[in-house]
Amino acid sequence: MEGKIFLEKDLSYKVVGCFYTVRNLYGSGLREEFYDKALGEVLVAGQLTFVDKPSVPLYSKTTGKIITHRVPDKLVADKIIVEVKAKPFVYRSDIKQINEYLAITPYEILYLVNFGEAQFKPVRIIQTNDRKPFLRFTKSV
Repeated sequence: MEGKIFLEKDLSYKVVGCFYTVRNLYGSGLREEFYDKALGEVLVAGQLTFVDKPSVPLYSKTTGKIITHRVPDKLVADKIIVEVKAKPFVYRSDIKQINEYLAITPYEILYLVNFGEAQFKPVRIIQTNDRKPFLRFTKSV
């Protein structure tokens, strides 16, 4: 794996640790809103800065202009988007939608964390900014 870079390795490690803390404390049978609030509590305890329900711009791939905004569950350290779910399983369409969404934001890392699954496994999705040509039209985020 020489030459590979793990984006935001230390921050990601801490964030994923928070996911597992919440899951270990509360199991898998509660509502999404509860897990979202509990995750916020654990992030604060871990001294991680985050914004609840931030307004994230979605850009045009051709002009670089903001088309609209989306509101994910959390934005940690202004670097990692977190989407919280609490359902029995995640559909491929959920993953596809999040991939497409990440591709038109100025952020590179998104975690989809589904606290409702029997086999708990947060999903890390990466879309590096060098693969987002629309960003050349925009000012630095």
